[in-house]
Amino acid sequence: MADLWWIYSKPVPADGRELWTLFLQCSCSTVVIGGLFYNWMFASLGYSWHLSVAMAISFSLLLLLTLLLVHPARCVFSMIMPTLGTKQGRKLLFSTCIMIAVVNITPNIISNIKTILQVIKCICKNSSDSLLNSTALLEKVSWEFGDAIQETIHPIYKPMNGHFRFSLLQNSSLIYEKMHLAGEKISREFLSVEVLVKDSVRVANRLAAGFFMLYLCFESSWYLKNYLTNLRFDNFYITKKLERLAADRRAAHLLVGSSKKLIRPTGGKLSWEEVALCLVQAMLVTVALVLMLVVVAMDHFAFSVADTAVRKAAQFSAVLVTLNIKYRAEIGIMPFLFKVFWLPSEALLLGDFNRTYQHHLIFSSARCRISPPTPPNPSVLLVVGLLFCILYSTVFLETLARRLCRKIAASFFPSWEEKRALYLYRKLSRRHRKE
Repeated sequence: MADLWWIYSKPVPADGRELWTLFLQCSCSTVVIGGLFYNWMFASLGYSWHLSVAMAISFSLLLLLTLLLVHPARCVFSMIMPTLGTKQGRKLLFSTCIMIAVVNITPNIISNIKTILQVIKCICKNSSDSLLNSTALLEKVSWEFGDAIQETIHPIYKPMNGHFRFSLLQNSSLIYEKMHLAGEKISREFLSVEVLVKDSVRVANRLAAGFFMLYLCFESSWYLKNYLTNLRFDNFYITKKLERLAADRRAAHLLVGSSKKLIRPTGGKLSWEEVALCLVQAMLVTVALVLMLVVVAMDHFAFSVADTAVRKAAQFSAVLVTLNIKYRAEIGIMPFLFKVFWLPSEALLLGDFNRTYQHHLIFSSARCRISPPTPPNPSVLLVVGLLFCILYSTVFLETLARRLCRKIAASFFPSWEEKRALYLYRKLSRRHRKE
């Protein structure tokens, strides 16, 4: 492995064997990166498969040529891997989480809201249908009541026609049509909102992902540029070159006395600046986790409400409406004579009507087309949880990732690493003389 890395990090291969070895190394790397790039474009960003394939092949060929011909590009490419463990890699993971929420969680919430609206529409339709059907009962009651009024003892007391006519049943089709149009309008509005949200977030996520990838390459290039131009940049490690230099000059005490300010790149000790950075990044990840949990909670809440609405709507019992009509008609026989002689008056019964009618108001029906509520996808929650576990791990591994970037740069440019070690040794020597 050391020999392979030595061939990979050399500026120019020494012979044909090293050239073929370098070609195989770069080819394997580009094949793996091309596959990941295709999966990222197709599964995460939502591009079509043929565009993803074309972009992956083009990117792989360009990357292969670049890695073979440009030595600093190989260094930058190698530093991109550990840089994924820094904040730039977390931004890419945040972008992936947002895309998963948009593609899987948001449509599920909208689907459950549609189910709730379908239940409301079904209840409104059946209740209005039942109310309109009750007019037939009212018409029957009116005709029977009118017939009872007409059935008097003597034609001289017979009143006018007491029948009523109802015309509400003639407008039932108009009401159904208006309700259907209202339901279709709501469905179209929800569909347009869903499509708009999906398209907007997909485009924004694609732009953000592209920007983060470019910035990831830029940050690796920026690190290499500072490493090669600034001797003070990220130069506070006790490396093997520094230890060997101090041992050759019999100044090992410099490293022991400055152990509080210097750290070993392979150790787990963190400086105060690195600890503070880890805490800040952990807080940012926690805020993003809370926002994602709010979206997940909305998904569960919408499913719970939709499931409850469907079950309760199926359990709605018919409401019994009772109409009781009492009618009694009588006429007094010379009432003024009975009043003069203080006698009880007598009346002639003309008609007595006492009937009870019943009607059932129905709020739900099996004929309603209600789509079943969609439960939250547990695999989506598992993927999101795994991504956030990786995000939290990168917070504490960011320092090690930066140290690995430095080690990669040192292996590609060993002569410059000697200059940096010499600069740090002289800095420690001057500080020791002042103290």
